[in-house]
Amino acid sequence: MIKLLLFGNIGGTEILLIVLLVLLLFGGKKIPELMRGIGKGVRSFREGVDGKNDPAEETKEPTTKE
Repeated sequence: MIKLLLFGNIGGTEILLIVLLVLLLFGGKKIPELMRGIGKGVRSFREGVDGKNDPAEETKEPTTKE
């Protein structure tokens, strides 16, 4: 049986190493901007899944009382 170990035995040292590597690559000022962009993307995805911005609803004409 072939065992796939992608993130099977990741520990504290490995996580710390990954965090330091990301900090070195992107810098301290760029990381909050990246997280903000990821948050906006996730929010947009959730709204799309929930159907909040459904294009079919936007094409409906508003009802007006005369």
